[in-house]
Amino acid sequence: MHKSVYAVIGAGSGGQAMAGCLALQGHEVRLFNRSPLRLAPLWRRGGITLTGSVAGFARPSLVTTDLEAAVSGARVLMVVVPATAHRELAEMLAPLVQPGQIIVLNPGRTGGALEVRHALTEDGAPRGVIVAEAQTLLFASRAEADGTCRVFSVKRFVPLAALPADDTPRVLAALNPAFPQFYAASCVLETGLDNMGAVFHPGVTLLNAAHIEATGGEFDYYLEGITPTVARIIEQIDSERVDVARAYGVRARSALDWLGEAYGAEGATLREAVLNNPGYAGIRAPAHLNHRYIWEDVPASLVPISALGRIAGIGTPTINAMIALASAMHDTDYRREGRNAARMGIAGRSPSEVLDLVREGDTEVDEAIFAVTSPAAGDLPG
Repeated sequence: MHKSVYAVIGAGSGGQAMAGCLALQGHEVRLFNRSPLRLAPLWRRGGITLTGSVAGFARPSLVTTDLEAAVSGARVLMVVVPATAHRELAEMLAPLVQPGQIIVLNPGRTGGALEVRHALTEDGAPRGVIVAEAQTLLFASRAEADGTCRVFSVKRFVPLAALPADDTPRVLAALNPAFPQFYAASCVLETGLDNMGAVFHPGVTLLNAAHIEATGGEFDYYLEGITPTVARIIEQIDSERVDVARAYGVRARSALDWLGEAYGAEGATLREAVLNNPGYAGIRAPAHLNHRYIWEDVPASLVPISALGRIAGIGTPTINAMIALASAMHDTDYRREGRNAARMGIAGRSPSEVLDLVREGDTEVDEAIFAVTSPAAGDLPG
């Protein structure tokens, strides 16, 4: 196998699983985290102990809080941080990245690649940096305080797209030797709008706010939290998401279809399929409302879906209601601070112009990208 140089940005559960898996395959891996707290046990141990579906003691070549040291000369930057940190990270990366380097968001949520690409451009990053996003995180894992990371499962297939889609084959050529699970989606609208977290996270949490506060989350999130009435509202959120995707001609599975594909859980309604999913048994609700199901999934999933719907003339009243409710709950204007059209770099564009952007890029920018095809890219290790 051809060995590459990877920078893994973020040392949470997903980042440790990603870095450990790559290191066990023999790739050079630099693991970055802004806070040294997560890195301290890895420094003490000299690496990451993986257990479960991927097992072994992995030794990254560098574990650091120095972002420049992590990314310098790396061929691929695997970003594994909350979606709400993507923009700030792009601003930090702008003076550090080089043409030919590949940034992959794991995952992008909705509009992640658009937001990162726009922020890099605004902050003067060189042209020729490739930005891509995965539809979901490859690993289900949990990092422990002692430097052990348990990998519960590794997904068999994960769709991925670059921005623009013309760059997707380059990204897959770089990633597939290590992760053959990644395959090409049509564009980042497909990876972003086929977002089940947007359906199952903020709405269910917001509609169970009193239950969460009263019990500290001591109930089954899916089986008890998705009551018949909550399920009908969630179905509306899902229907609006699918309508927005359809307006752009991209594939987005309904939540009902996804439950059947992912878990074999069937039902005439969403409520029935949830109850027929043994994989949801015992999954507890959040213990509080200051949770990523709201502070990540509203600004990085619901807000961009609403913005894309507005551009395409598709109404999203239930999604808009969830954004307003979350904003009131957290005293935060999530529509202003989240991935709105301006932050994604698509304000003022028509639906056809958004499609041109995600498929082919901006003409003048792409001419510069393809002009650098190789001296700088060829200088990168791996």
